[in-house]
Amino acid sequence: MIITHLSAECYPIAKVGGLADVLGALPKYQNELGATSQVIMPFYKNKYTQSHCFKAVYNDTILLGETDYDFRILTLKDHENDLGFDIFFVDVPELLYTDFVYTSDDTERFLAFQIAALDWIAQGDTIPDVIHCHDHHTGLVPFMMQESFRYSMLRKVPVAFTIHNAQYQGWFSHDLVSLIPEFKFSHVGLLDWNHVINPMAAAIKCAWVVTTVSPSYMDELKENANGLESLLSDEHAKCIGILNGIDTSVWNTETDPLIIENYTQKTIAEGKQKNKAWLCKEFNLDVNRPLIAFIGRLVEQKGADLFSKIFSESLFGNDISILLLGSGEKHTENDLINLKEKFPDKYNAYIGYDEKLSHIIYAGADFLLMPSRVEPCGLNQMYALRYGTIPIVNNIGGLKDTVEDLYDDGFGICHNGVTISEVCEAIERASEFYDSDIFKQTRAEVMAIDHSWHASAQSYLNVYNSLNPFL
Repeated sequence: MIITHLSAECYPIAKVGGLADVLGALPKYQNELGATSQVIMPFYKNKYTQSHCFKAVYNDTILLGETDYDFRILTLKDHENDLGFDIFFVDVPELLYTDFVYTSDDTERFLAFQIAALDWIAQGDTIPDVIHCHDHHTGLVPFMMQESFRYSMLRKVPVAFTIHNAQYQGWFSHDLVSLIPEFKFSHVGLLDWNHVINPMAAAIKCAWVVTTVSPSYMDELKENANGLESLLSDEHAKCIGILNGIDTSVWNTETDPLIIENYTQKTIAEGKQKNKAWLCKEFNLDVNRPLIAFIGRLVEQKGADLFSKIFSESLFGNDISILLLGSGEKHTENDLINLKEKFPDKYNAYIGYDEKLSHIIYAGADFLLMPSRVEPCGLNQMYALRYGTIPIVNNIGGLKDTVEDLYDDGFGICHNGVTISEVCEAIERASEFYDSDIFKQTRAEVMAIDHSWHASAQSYLNVYNSLNPFL
């Protein structure tokens, strides 16, 4: 079975969020199960692309509106690829070769990516058995495969679409419909949702199967999908939730080259203590206090608009330390920077993102805070568990599917709703749990929870087979 994934992100090449982690792991695990899984993504100007060697496997031109753009399909030279799967890059220098992945208006950029990718696939000697599209940046591919005349040879190829985050749908005006390769205009309604072109809605309508990244998130989308609730209800027969996994070869405390001290379940006490000591020295925190960390985007979806008040109340009322790693909305960043002056030895923040630091935080923190209002799957809580760090989570989406509360004989701390009082109460519970007799035992036990990609990768293969029993 040949599977081609299309995505705007893929770890370690370009990462903004969890989408990259999924695309950096799922194809590898599918290959281990006997499939031939590969990825197509844009060619950005970043540290990875500037430090690796590539070769061109295809050259052509696409017409976008009235403008011709030359493009190439690149791949890593053989000795450069240690990803566990083949990866191809769409290089449209004028549009995609940028030092950023996303902007406020990416319509033409990602249309060029999708059209060029399909042009290359359509002319190839071997057509994939399945094309798997991820989020709205690839959401027009199912429509174009079904409706655009130039891709008629792809109409019988099963296409899957995964919603990683329904809050972002790629909306753009019908004035730009001419950018899409020609199709029967009476079918333009497949592109429309609420009087604009909506790539995510188009994908839900045209894909053969629609998946989300956790079963609970699929259920929640029927009630809250940023305007797509009725569409998902109408298309429920082809919708399924499959929980993401994590790449346990990357997230492995025994071998992780980024952390200060490697450790196992048996040596967790010493290993975590050395990582925690490094963090506390680096960020002027007391190593003897419970360390609660946050890693992620500083946006309302993550509950970050309440962080300043939550942290102030929690730090004032509890003998804890809080360390934050993230970036996002500027006013939130400023509030969290200013909080350092109020609690100089109990709180610190690194505004930005640092992959090495994130690994050390997972290894050294005692608790990971995730008070998300929306969390389709969440990978951070799985990384935390793998590193013996107890999650504090809102009981939604993938967090609900992966974290069981201590009150229910589980291993985490869950709260229902994102309010200052709910989150502060959860942090207080964490502080009390830190001093309990079973804290050290629990954090060692959670390291053994299996959230690897093995089961999830097989579930996706089963879905593909259901689309075409001859695969």
